[in-house]
Amino acid sequence: MRNRGHRSRAVLAVAVVALLGIAGCDASGGNSSAPSGTGGHASPKPTPAWDRNPASMAAVGDSITRGFDACSVLSDCPEVSWATGSDPRVRSLAVRLLGRTGAAERSWNYAVTGARMDDLPGQMAQAATRRPELVTVMAGANDACRASTSAMTSVTAFRRSFQDALDTLRGALPKTQVYVSSVPDLKRLWSQGRGNALGKQIWKLGICPSMLGDADSLTSAATLRRDRVQDRVEAY
Repeated sequence: MRNRGHRSRAVLAVAVVALLGIAGCDASGGNSSAPSGTGGHASPKPTPAWDRNPASMAAVGDSITRGFDACSVLSDCPEVSWATGSDPRVRSLAVRLLGRTGAAERSWNYAVTGARMDDLPGQMAQAATRRPELVTVMAGANDACRASTSAMTSVTAFRRSFQDALDTLRGALPKTQVYVSSVPDLKRLWSQGRGNALGKQIWKLGICPSMLGDADSLTSAATLRRDRVQDRVEAY
């Protein structure tokens, strides 16, 4: 699991990316009142053009964006981050969009290992100070990875914190683009990883107990617990 190349591919595999074309107010007056003769119905807003050549980018999120556990056990390794990593074996988003020199000079990683969605507004405020043209977001696993299923973040609170983070960015940088990755499939992580003896020993240190605790158990209680976590992830 500490293999840089394998970890990078695994991260990208579970990150089914949704592009949110939220570029602030649209240029064609979609927020204005409807013209006469339309029956009072507002014209549909055009989809903002996606700029595939941003000049700078910032990343917010949690341990995955920090490259946690990718190079050494239980340590951050941001050089292999899928978003801003500099390791040539990763081909991070920053390197592909900005080039190696540009990635080193014009990409910033504000993700924090262990962060939950309610930490995102603060990270976004930090990122906004750099005035990036693109911000990547990958967060939410730690909201489901709690000591018990009852401690998981509610969907309502999750949505509110995400909206607060986007509002923070929009207030400072209305035209900055946002690239949002889904929450990782934690049940797949359990399914694929429970055959790895070393991985299970690391999980026993307290890694995502709501899903990964008692990894070999297939009792109805353990199955129900994992299903509850998965349902919450799908809701996030």
